[in-house]
Amino acid sequence: MSRSSSDILKTHPCFSAQAHETFGRIHLAVAPACNIQCRYCERKYDCANESRPGVSSTVLDPAEAVERVEAFIERNDRVSVVGIAGPGDPLANASTFETLTAIHRKFPDLTLCVSTNGLLLAERLGDLVRAGVRSVTVTINAVSPQTAERVYEWVLYRGKKLTGIQAAETLVRNQWQGLINAIEAGLLVKVNSVYIPGVNDSELIRIAKLAGSFGADIMNVLPLIPQAQFKQLSRPSYDMLHTKRDELRPFIKQMSHCRQCRADACGTLGEDKDMELELLQSRIGEEYAESVL
Repeated sequence: MSRSSSDILKTHPCFSAQAHETFGRIHLAVAPACNIQCRYCERKYDCANESRPGVSSTVLDPAEAVERVEAFIERNDRVSVVGIAGPGDPLANASTFETLTAIHRKFPDLTLCVSTNGLLLAERLGDLVRAGVRSVTVTINAVSPQTAERVYEWVLYRGKKLTGIQAAETLVRNQWQGLINAIEAGLLVKVNSVYIPGVNDSELIRIAKLAGSFGADIMNVLPLIPQAQFKQLSRPSYDMLHTKRDELRPFIKQMSHCRQCRADACGTLGEDKDMELELLQSRIGEEYAESVL
């Protein structure tokens, strides 16, 4: 691992349990389109009181995204990471690459991070590296296509909408190839896996073993949020989650401080700030801004 990668690990709140209390991140919601449909996913806008992936109050264009970063950095000098995590899939949106390039040009010391479902990771990896991205999170919920077919409703790939086992095989193949390529390219790699009781329980250890053997840096097992087509399922309990992480820890480092952030989250983990309020405060003062909102 290079010195720069080691430094990033120390200051990236998602990769380091110590950094998440000290260093902040800002998620830019510039990527509304998604190229897959997870059976547990429900993307929403204008949902300020709901904190989970796929939710954002608004969608930004690249110029607005840069403005948000500027405003937030003026008020918070502990920001270390700028990420794009949706509300769709970043790699399915041209605005992602335009935004990353602009931010890297203006703030070269910030760590750029992208969270993706991995369908296009191998194909767009070069573009990510050229845009300045240093870390990537890939959400992988299955190893076998049979399990993936239960998790994903459809995949939109190269202009075709795939369903069933064909969609599952395409996604699983691309996810793992993208993961391997990202590791070989020197990026820091985190694997997200949604723990879906009764669906992918047995797959999580296979994901951990493979990701760890390939050289991924950390794995984040997320408890299912019952919604959409999986709304009838139960969310894994804390004890279930803790036991599962202990089972996987021998194969890959486990993240245990995740807050399942919104696509427009900012601040330190567990202390997200309202982006609209932050921007107004930077322009017109705290007291007046709060009265406006």
